[in-house]
Amino acid sequence: MQLTDKVALVLGSVKGIGKAIGLDLARAGVRVAYTYHDWPESLPPLKEDAAAANPTHLIVPVDLTDPAAVDALVQQVVERFGRLDMLINNIERGGMPIVHGKYIRDQWDMELATTLRAKQWAFMAALPHLKQSGEGVVINFSSIAGVVGRSGPASYLFNEGYSAANRGISLLTETWARLGAPTVRVNEIMLGIFETRHAQGTRGWGLLDEPQRRAIKDHTLLGRTGRLDDAVKAARFIIEDAPFMTGSVLRLDGGYVLGGEKIAPMPEPADP
Repeated sequence: MQLTDKVALVLGSVKGIGKAIGLDLARAGVRVAYTYHDWPESLPPLKEDAAAANPTHLIVPVDLTDPAAVDALVQQVVERFGRLDMLINNIERGGMPIVHGKYIRDQWDMELATTLRAKQWAFMAALPHLKQSGEGVVINFSSIAGVVGRSGPASYLFNEGYSAANRGISLLTETWARLGAPTVRVNEIMLGIFETRHAQGTRGWGLLDEPQRRAIKDHTLLGRTGRLDDAVKAARFIIEDAPFMTGSVLRLDGGYVLGGEKIAPMPEPADP
């Protein structure tokens, strides 16, 4: 995809991974619509950074758990820019046991409403416009919590509701790839433990003690947590360099999912 003058709607982009991806696309010539709902202290830096990256942009306050508000958001983007080419479906609530403690109904409901259902509202509202683009792209962001659940060193970071919601995202990715074909590609980036998302820059990471943080890194084959630029590069790959890729899950976890299993040395052959 040639990026100049394309239009991207980047959800959850007031800070962190969503913001980093939005700014990266904007610098490449994409007209970006950023969204925010909370984190008011992050809004002034977003306004400044978005203007510097590309003066042609839009910043919209929206409650993405409200289907009517999502419909209005997509309509506002299309009315402003005349088209929609990319949906970066980066919206979630990560319920960390280390922060929230025992799971309660309100937290469970928020996980499903935000991490799973809001993605559905955004995709359905955007799909007709993405099809009109002729080369639409959707990237769903999910977490390895959908694979590992509340287990291992990440037990302090992943609650059951968050894990269940993330497992559901992969089903949505496959279904949406069928609905969008052949003119809209839908893929998923399954994140491991990233800065601003479960690692550095989050309250939960700060509540872990040093041995707990070290156990997470030791469990990761590459020995570190994910950085914003790791997510940005993966998104750009899907958008620009993977035209034959749809319905796929790109696991970007530094090898965390594999890290718990050790390989025994190869035995010597038995005597004949």
